[in-house]
Amino acid sequence: MQEGKGNGMIKKAEKEKRGLSLTLIFTLLVAAIVLLTSIITILVFTQIYRKGVERNAVTSSEQSVVQVQNMVESYTRDMEEVLGTIRTSFQLQGTNPGEFIQDLVEIREDVVAVTTYNEQGELMECWSSGEIMKANSYQNLSDVKVPDDGRMHISKPHVATLFKQYYPWVVTISQIIQDADDQKIKVAMDIRFSNIANYVDDVGIGAHGYCYIEDTDGNIVYHPQQQLIYSGLKKENARGEDGVEYGEEAIYTTRTLSESKWRIVGVCYVDEMVTNKVEDMVLLLILILVIVLIGTLFVGILISNIFAKPVKKLTQAMRSFEKNAENYTYQQVGGTEEIVELSRSFEHMVVRIQKLMEKVRQEEITLRKTELKALQAQINPHFLYNTLDAIAWLCEDGRSQDAEDMVTSLAKLFRISISKGHELITIEKEIQHAESYLRIQKFRYKNQFTYHFDVDEECLGYLCNKITLQPIIENAIYHGINRMVDEGEILIEVHQDQDDIILAVEDNGVGMTEEQCQEIMKKERGDRTGIGIKNVNDRIKIYFGEEYGLSITSELDEGTRVTIRMPKVTERESNGK
Repeated sequence: MQEGKGNGMIKKAEKEKRGLSLTLIFTLLVAAIVLLTSIITILVFTQIYRKGVERNAVTSSEQSVVQVQNMVESYTRDMEEVLGTIRTSFQLQGTNPGEFIQDLVEIREDVVAVTTYNEQGELMECWSSGEIMKANSYQNLSDVKVPDDGRMHISKPHVATLFKQYYPWVVTISQIIQDADDQKIKVAMDIRFSNIANYVDDVGIGAHGYCYIEDTDGNIVYHPQQQLIYSGLKKENARGEDGVEYGEEAIYTTRTLSESKWRIVGVCYVDEMVTNKVEDMVLLLILILVIVLIGTLFVGILISNIFAKPVKKLTQAMRSFEKNAENYTYQQVGGTEEIVELSRSFEHMVVRIQKLMEKVRQEEITLRKTELKALQAQINPHFLYNTLDAIAWLCEDGRSQDAEDMVTSLAKLFRISISKGHELITIEKEIQHAESYLRIQKFRYKNQFTYHFDVDEECLGYLCNKITLQPIIENAIYHGINRMVDEGEILIEVHQDQDDIILAVEDNGVGMTEEQCQEIMKKERGDRTGIGIKNVNDRIKIYFGEEYGLSITSELDEGTRVTIRMPKVTERESNGK
């Protein structure tokens, strides 16, 4: 129990001392390097990518603003040319500008009306496409005061109020000119603002970005979300200067129209144009990182296995040697120079340990043989003492023939005991040895007992330890039968039990208790009880193993049976011992 507990503690200590495998360490190291490198790369790339996306967003916004600017400027130039044609019609002698202007209004759907005013600002003429003017309309309320600088001016968007039940949203292009009579008049042309608004609405920046128009004072002229602006639900935070402005939620790009007090402002949402794209890119990079990391782990495991394989083989070799050191055959492990050198050192260690084990084994065998000889030396004087004592008693009694028979039996007994120095003899000779002893003892105890043998003849050729039966028979006579009043009986049995041989000595003596049986197995040669029993048991176990030996069963006043179990051993098998 103590030994098993000690082995368990050793195994537990070995588990606690066991560290991480080389493969795991290498794989984790590679994975950590790749992960750290990838994170740094992602952070740097994200910053670079964000700046690139911002530049692209600004470029896209600028292009959209320029596109709106070009379209609005192109349209206003077209209107200025139309106004110039009207001005020319007033300046030519002999022409009727009214007919020309009326035809123009009817042809151009975007022209709502053309009006003229005198120097006092009073309405002179109005041309439209069939709309009915209000009564007592003396002034176009949509018009603004125009400086007398000869230049054309564009008003803010406003509602035309000249006509009955018709209120279009317009801008007015006006200019003070001199007619053919050198009279200064103001010509105003109302243009549908929806045409200009369409140019703004048709241009988008991303999915939700847009453009709008404001004047130089920051007032919004047109906005795609005009109603939200008017209701105060939406505000624009552009600074009003040409260029690019970065806000918290949007990027503003501003361009001023030439020959106008209008500015085109492009609104680009940061989340849509920058943040979302950056986040999508980061997610893509993380996905790529995960794939790379998995691939790295796989490659790391593969490479580490290549480098760690020799070490694993060497480890397995050590474990195999630990389990079966005596019969282990070491095979050289290849690999790096260090691994080869370590393998050679381990091989030298294996050879030396096996030589030491063989030396110890031989020493143990020698020790066992010495112990056997010592045990036999303990037995032989006991045989001789008892027999010579009986021969002397017979000679004194004048029974020379019986003494001669005892001497003959004694000679045969010792001849078999010696057995030319062999520890094992055939069962046949062991039975002859026991029979010679019984014959001698029958003379000594004056026929107080009888004996007979029950032997399986197939067992006679197998080997057993010499002087196995005699000590047991002696013990049966001395402790069992010698104390009886009636005649005793001794039975010697020999039979097979599968791969074993069973030898048994049974008597009908006084018997023993269970405690006495156990005590006999513990007593040494010097004890007056249990003579030779322990010696025989020790000899068998030393030679054949712990699973073999003696067992005793006994009942008081019934008798005792000693059973001996040993393996089937032939002459050929014994030569190897």
